Amino acid sequence: MGHDRTPRHRDSSLRWRRLASRPAIRTMTDRQETDLPTEPRDTVAERREPAASSSLPFVLVHGAWHGAWAYERVIPALAAHGHAAVARDLPAHGVNARFPASFAKRPLDAAAFASEPSPVAGTTLDDYVDHVLRTVDQARALGHERVVLVGHSMGGLAITMAAERAPEKIAKLVYLAAFMPTAGTKGLDYVRAPENRGEMLGPLMMASPKATGALRMDPRSDDPAYRAAAKRALCDDASDADHAAVGHLLGCDVPAAPFAARIETTAARWGALERHYIKCLRDKVLLPALQQRFIDEADALAPGNRTHVHTLDSSHSPFIAHAGAVADTLAAIARG
Repeated sequence: MGHDRTPRHRDSSLRWRRLASRPAIRTMTDRQETDLPTEPRDTVAERREPAASSSLPFVLVHGAWHGAWAYERVIPALAAHGHAAVARDLPAHGVNARFPASFAKRPLDAAAFASEPSPVAGTTLDDYVDHVLRTVDQARALGHERVVLVGHSMGGLAITMAAERAPEKIAKLVYLAAFMPTAGTKGLDYVRAPENRGEMLGPLMMASPKATGALRMDPRSDDPAYRAAAKRALCDDASDADHAAVGHLLGCDVPAAPFAARIETTAARWGALERHYIKCLRDKVLLPALQQRFIDEADALAPGNRTHVHTLDSSHSPFIAHAGAVADTLAAIARG
């Protein structure tokens, strides 16, 4: 036994010396435990390789009352085009939503629901913008210096200010039936605009923003007429089954403060980015006439860099019934 161990030991040592001369292949856990450098060996920027615009990653920002779930069907459709996409819940939305106590009590006490202060009233547009820019940095870690930044509806407020703050991180801006406010305006200015007269979202509101600090609706309403009106306003082209599911995903409160924040954009920063607007022609929340006003005002601010306009024959929420068409349009924008 003792005679046999020596050659095995020498043979084993030789094999280990040979292995040591080869490039190491480690798992992340192995590296963390055994080979953490005291200084970074390279930076994220140094590791990135230039990549074709056709494979640019997307950051998808949802709208009011929604969450990252809004892009559930769009993300795999973008993947089929070769694009990675990141969507996260904004503050006060999705898993970050918080609800007034009166919302949980059924039958609903309408008076209590109309007066209870919102637990998300303190959320600001800056909170949204900070969150979007963190998500942009996460997407850039996939290997690109810049991303395609997409905003739906209220998400347009957030992506506008994110682009003004960090234009160097954004390859293209895409507004999907979204607020695209010009310099010095507020989101509320457009909600009340003559171009949006006849919109169908306002009648669904169940409280004064001054009293609650939020735009408040009841997506779990027991009233069939209210639910039908919500479907007509938000997603008239969705199936009844999809709309029922959406009703259990929507929040009830959207912070009012971001809509009251003044937007400050410049032609030199936001206005210099490649800008796309996807008009939803059957939109009953931001009417097509208002969408056109957004485009006209943006082009007036940056006349040398006009908005590229695309259209979808859809409701305000095309990601439900027309996710494939949304992804096709976004992929074409990335390639263009």
